[in-house]
Amino acid sequence: MRNIKYVIVTPARNEESHIEKTLKSMVSQTILPGKWVIVSDGSTDGTDEIVQRYTSKYKWIEFVRMPHHSDRQFAAKVYAFNAGYKKIKETSYDIIGNLDADISFGKDYFEFLLSKFNENPKLGVAGTPFVEESFKGYDFRFANIEHVSGACQLFRRECFEDIGGYIPVRGGGIDWIAVTTARMKGWQTRTFVEKKCMHHRKIGTGNSNPLIAKFKYGIKGYYLGGHPLWEMLRALYQMKHKPYIIGGLFFFMGYALAFLRGIERPVSNELLRFYRHEQMVRLRRILCNLNRLGRSAKQISQTNTKKFDL
Repeated sequence: MRNIKYVIVTPARNEESHIEKTLKSMVSQTILPGKWVIVSDGSTDGTDEIVQRYTSKYKWIEFVRMPHHSDRQFAAKVYAFNAGYKKIKETSYDIIGNLDADISFGKDYFEFLLSKFNENPKLGVAGTPFVEESFKGYDFRFANIEHVSGACQLFRRECFEDIGGYIPVRGGGIDWIAVTTARMKGWQTRTFVEKKCMHHRKIGTGNSNPLIAKFKYGIKGYYLGGHPLWEMLRALYQMKHKPYIIGGLFFFMGYALAFLRGIERPVSNELLRFYRHEQMVRLRRILCNLNRLGRSAKQISQTNTKKFDL
């Protein structure tokens, strides 16, 4: 494999319970980064002390401390990332990664992802699925394999610069905007399911009510520019999962409320059109596959009927 150089930036805020798992995973990698900048975003627990124990031992790990703040809006992660990004601008690298401070992974995790960039010069963004103790990952027969989870996103340097880096958006969707913009710019993006990372902070821990979470996902569907037909079908699909029926209703109510209020979207008209075109292409593909399966089932049924008649 060609010697691809990579750097990592990790924004961290009050990750005392999890960050050492990330640190242990990273220092055990078969291919180490040229630099790893960990940015404490005003942490008030023991995060800083844990990281500093490692920076004293591993010179390629750098610690940056940002002032304490009470603002929990999503854009804070971008400001923290950018503080780390400034520290690596003069470093020679081919790949830049955004790594969360609450995941762990195998020793060859980054070697595997770097090999994918080596194999495909058009690959702009890559990652893997994440799993949790109570969540075994998305079913990529239905989930979009071209989306890359924000838990760990690796960007080819040219791609990251092409999209203008991460855009600070108060309402979220930062990781999604970056990956979708990369595709709009002509880059390939991919989740490689052969590997997984373990996410230790359960998604949605900031909101214990699953119905409110569904409602907010519906709002986010509108906020990021989802096509009304796609989001309606998405609501129907979610009715088959817990909380049954009502979860899908809350999702659609969130989307409908955002639509009626005309919530301002953080995406450009160009990105909105591109995203909706992608959704319609995926929908046609799904319907074609369902139609093909229906015809196959009908042919099997007719064959069995003829055998019975004989």
